[in-house]
Amino acid sequence: MHDIRAIRENPDAFDAALTRRGGDGASKAILALDEARRAKISAAETAQAEQNKASKEVGAAKAKGDEAEFERLRALVGEKKAEVAQMQTEAKELDAELTAMLMELPNLPFEDVPDGANEADNVELRRWGTPPSFDFTPREHYELDGVVPGMDFEMGAKLSGTRFVVLSGAVARIHRALAQFMLDTHVDENGLSETWTPVLVREEMMYGTGQLPKFGEDSYRTTDGWWLVPTAEVTLTNTVNDEVVDEASLPRRMVAHTQCFRSEAGSAGRDTSGMLRQHQFEKVEMVSITHPDASRDELDRMTGCAEGILEKLGLPYRTIVLCTGDMGFGARRTHDIEVWLPGQDTYREISSVSVCGDFQARRMNARFKPADGGKPQFVHTLNGSGLAVGRCLIAVLENGQQKDGAVRLPEVLHPYLGGKSVLSAEGRLV
Repeated sequence: MHDIRAIRENPDAFDAALTRRGGDGASKAILALDEARRAKISAAETAQAEQNKASKEVGAAKAKGDEAEFERLRALVGEKKAEVAQMQTEAKELDAELTAMLMELPNLPFEDVPDGANEADNVELRRWGTPPSFDFTPREHYELDGVVPGMDFEMGAKLSGTRFVVLSGAVARIHRALAQFMLDTHVDENGLSETWTPVLVREEMMYGTGQLPKFGEDSYRTTDGWWLVPTAEVTLTNTVNDEVVDEASLPRRMVAHTQCFRSEAGSAGRDTSGMLRQHQFEKVEMVSITHPDASRDELDRMTGCAEGILEKLGLPYRTIVLCTGDMGFGARRTHDIEVWLPGQDTYREISSVSVCGDFQARRMNARFKPADGGKPQFVHTLNGSGLAVGRCLIAVLENGQQKDGAVRLPEVLHPYLGGKSVLSAEGRLV
């Protein structure tokens, strides 16, 4: 959602920012609706004042015994009452139309976000680690001998259809260990508050974080009207929905490990092999609710939290800043972290960390009370993967693969695996 006052004050800047994102200038249509809405409100207020004045005069006319004036004024009160109701209804309709128009528009990028049309225009910020070299041709995760017994795509398809998988045995335990390791690191070292949230949410929660109305086809909706969360960003961010919190409580830094559900409506034919793109997956999600002055620094802090997980696992990665044409709908700036996958001989996204400014807060009406007692202000929100558990499993398996199909596992996972350090070629932890 956008600040209508800011659009009124500088429509050219608003249009220029939207154009950077590949859209058209929308200020003319927005301001026309806004002007019509304000005119109706003003007219309703004028008519209300005339109604009130006439109401007072009715009694005086009655007291004087002026029956003709009494009837005229009583009729005028009725007319004005109907006029007020009509104009208030029209104002509400225009307000709903304006809100719907603003809801469809993406967030405005920060000035330091690089211009571009698509992922080819993203800018690399840094790299960490060196991709491993092998004296054999590395395979993708689902081709490894040690993985095959514990990663069953046929059973997933039997149970649920395409893009589902059943994990079992050692592979399932490694997957669980990764999630536990991420949570422990974020809580014990990064200062995040562990949170457990529902995966079914009301529709207004999806509006609050920007999944609706524009991207409904990318998520799943139950017949009862609930939505399955595409990420815990929805629930964690909406904990401040329609709240006014104390400034002293900021920042609020949360982390949750949840199942996530995405229809992947816009990705037909992409990454259909293996676990890279599934309809149901697990993610450890970070969300921060901050003071407006702190949100840009918080983006860098959260990016570092996600990078730190990969470094502890010894997984090479690169961090990029997304260009204006590749950013998500609600972001003002996004850092993507891409992990090295030997089986594909390339870097692939494993985390996306975004600062949204007050974009989501306006949709949710989430504010804070300044310590100096001033007027409540909108909070700023940020979200980021810390990390996608399934994709992290892929990276661990592929980077640690051995010639015989076994996998050497990162040292930080050993305590979560009962001291075991290798996934054998037979699919056992040893």
